Parts: sequence; C-alpha cells; structure tokens
Amino acid sequence: MRIDRLLCYLRFVRTRSAAHRLVEEGHIRRNGERVTRCSRDIGAGDILTLPLGERVRLIEIITLPERRGPPREAQACYRELDPNG
Repeated sequence: MRIDRLLCYLRFVRTRSAAHRLVEEGHIRRNGERVTRCSRDIGAGDILTLPLGERVRLIEIITLPERRGPPREAQACYRELDPNG
C-alpha cells in the first residue's frame, strides 16, 4: 500500500494531500530510511517514524487497512512502540 494512503487510512492525517506533504518534506522514515516518494509501498512488519505535532511517534504496522474506517479500526492495524524503551 502506498504510504500516503496508509497514513490517511490509519488517521494520522486527514487527507492524502497532507500525507503527501509530510513525505515530500522528508519527515517520514520507514525502517530507519527516509521516505522521499509517496509511491513507496509499506507492508505489515514495517516500522514508521512519524513526526506529528510536538511528538515523534514510532509505530509498527501489524496489518494493512482496507479503508479509512473509525479510529478503533485504524488503531487495530498498528502498534505504538516506545522510543525510550
């Protein structure tokens, strides 16, 4: 799944264009490597570093969502990792 679609489906951003901006600005990392293209595929098991607001979130993708559903459905698709642990 494309990273811009994934970020929107998982409700980290409201629109794909907002996700596109994050990627284009070089703020997203996949498994430690900077993501520079929205067409970059993301799969289960990948670890994403996302700077959102005042925090940086580290998440592991458990499964790919099929749609942009309710927040509970989106949260079931990833696991938040503690960057300090």
